[in-house]
Amino acid sequence: MIGRLLGKAAKIEPEEIPVVVTAFLLFFCVLGGYFAVRPVRETVGTILGSERVTDLYVVTWIVSLAVVPLYGWACTKFRRSDFLPWIYGVVALSLAGVGVMLATDEGNLAVAQFFYVWISVLNLFIVSVFWSFLLELFDANQTRRLFGVIAAGGTTGALVGPLLTDITVTWIGNPGVLYMGAGLFVVAIFCQRQLLRVGARMPSDPAAPRAPDRPMGGNPFSGFSLVLKSPYLLGISLFVILLASVNTFLYFEQLRLVSETFTDNEQRTQVFARLDYIVQGLTVLLQ
Repeated sequence: MIGRLLGKAAKIEPEEIPVVVTAFLLFFCVLGGYFAVRPVRETVGTILGSERVTDLYVVTWIVSLAVVPLYGWACTKFRRSDFLPWIYGVVALSLAGVGVMLATDEGNLAVAQFFYVWISVLNLFIVSVFWSFLLELFDANQTRRLFGVIAAGGTTGALVGPLLTDITVTWIGNPGVLYMGAGLFVVAIFCQRQLLRVGARMPSDPAAPRAPDRPMGGNPFSGFSLVLKSPYLLGISLFVILLASVNTFLYFEQLRLVSETFTDNEQRTQVFARLDYIVQGLTVLLQ
C-alpha cells in the first residue's frame, strides 16, 4: 500500500519501490524516535531550571565541538553501511539506559543533565549519516527523483513521534517514552539491514554510478576549512547563528511558561509534544 501511494507521488520504477519504501520507513523511524523523546528533554529542562539549562547550553557546545571531529574521523575510517547501525545502536542503548535510571530515580539530576546534553548533540549526526548511507544505494539520477519521497518519511516521523508521546506519556511515563524512542531506533537498524539486501538487487544507471561503499576519506576538519573559504557558506553560517540566537531566547521563554503553568512532569511532556507536532504540521503546510 505504501509503495502504491509513493508511486503516485513520484516517478518510481517498479523495481525501485521496495528500496524506496524501506528507506522511507527507515527515515520515519529515525526522526520519529528523535521527536518522540525530545519533549522529555524539554521537561527535564523545566526540572533543572533556566540557570542550569543555560550552563548545559555551554556544555552542549563544548561536547559538540569534541564530537563533530570524532564523527568526521569515524566517517573517514569506517564504511557508511557499517557505521550507521553502530550509531543508531548507541542511541537506542543510551535512551534505554537513561529510561531505566529515570524510572528508578526520576530526580537523578546527573542522569537528567547527561540526557539533556546527549539528546541535544544527537541531531548533529543521526540525519547526516542516514543521507550519506543512501548515496551508496542510489545513482545520481535516482537521487533527483527519489530523495524527495524518502524525505517525506522523515517529515512523517517528525509528526508521528511527538503525537505518540502525547498519546502515551500519561500511561507509560517519561521513562516509557524513552523506551519507545529506543525501540524506534532498533527498528531503524533492521530497516537499514533490509535496505542493504533490497538495494543490492536494484539496477542502476551505468552512466551515473552510485557512491562506493567505503570510508569517505578526507580530513575531519575539511568542512570547517571549506566554510572559511566560501563567502556563500559564511553567509549561511551567519544566518544559522542569528536564527539560533532568536530561537534560544524563545526557547527559554517557552520553558518558563510551561514550568509555571504545569506542575506534573507528564503534563509538561504532553504540552511540549503537542507544540512539536503543531510546529511540524504547520511547517508541512507552509512548505
